[in-house]
Amino acid sequence: MVKLTWLSHASWLIESGSQRLLLDPFFTDNPVATVQPDAFENVTDVLVSHGHFDHVADAAAILKRSGARLISNFEIVQWFAEKHQLTNALAMNLGGAAELAEGEIKMVPALHSSGLPDGSYGGTAAGFVLKLENKRIYFACDTAYFGDMRFYAGGVDVAVLPIGDLFTMGPADSVEAIKLIGPKIALPTHYGTWPPIEQDAEAWATMVRGETDTKAVVLEVGGSYSL
Repeated sequence: MVKLTWLSHASWLIESGSQRLLLDPFFTDNPVATVQPDAFENVTDVLVSHGHFDHVADAAAILKRSGARLISNFEIVQWFAEKHQLTNALAMNLGGAAELAEGEIKMVPALHSSGLPDGSYGGTAAGFVLKLENKRIYFACDTAYFGDMRFYAGGVDVAVLPIGDLFTMGPADSVEAIKLIGPKIALPTHYGTWPPIEQDAEAWATMVRGETDTKAVVLEVGGSYSL
């Protein structure tokens, strides 16, 4: 079984076997988060998609407390080593894949910027395709809609897609991405944290159900979906 838990904003906990993967941790300064960094002492890996504050803010504290491995692009891994003395890391780049303890991770393109909180260059923004328990799960992360999504994520079991608009694709473009990818299940992310990215997720789900054959699942903050 793979369990996906939405922790608000773009933060997710992915549990599979003995693995607990935490994606883009942002809790301390997050107005809608219901957990704090000290809740993740037993994560095995922390995935960081790009360098923006609302995706890396709590990563260092969690990595130090848990001893987890950082998985991100080369530039972000290097930055965490220099700024936070964190060396338990897997540095990747777009198109590359690596084995997890139980499964596989592939770093795939995302159309987005990636500056780190101190202004350092954060490399290229990315998404991830995970292979866990014979399931393929696509975290598009912060991105615009683009045609290569079909190549990297076509036919996945689950697609987790941003709907917030303004900084990422919005609901309408997200539905077009679902049509392109053809996932069995789609979940929304990166919305509802602040007014500029407030969205009606149930309206998005209605569009998905009306225009595609994909099952739309909307989680409350802290809610989980198992497959």
